[in-house]
Amino acid sequence: MDKVLSMISLATKAGKTAGGEFSVEKAVKEGKAHMVIVSVEASDNTKKKFTNMCTYYKVPIYFYGTKEELGHFMGKEFRASVAILDEGFKNALEKQL
Repeated sequence: MDKVLSMISLATKAGKTAGGEFSVEKAVKEGKAHMVIVSVEASDNTKKKFTNMCTYYKVPIYFYGTKEELGHFMGKEFRASVAILDEGFKNALEKQL
């Protein structure tokens, strides 16, 4: 099993993630997001938007997994983006990425 996706699943169960475009954007702008993960399948527009936003707010951004994988491991259908709201999970995930 994929370690990155299982970490996302753990973080979600701990209530330390925000999923979906609006929630992720809100978390980044409020300074709550420690890391953003965007699906490799996300549209170019979505990737550009999050890249620009994360650069501006100095939040690390990674492109990983399919929308289905990200959604599945968050207990949802599809998710193009996930924000990690916890420093510990961010550090653990960065070691895997």
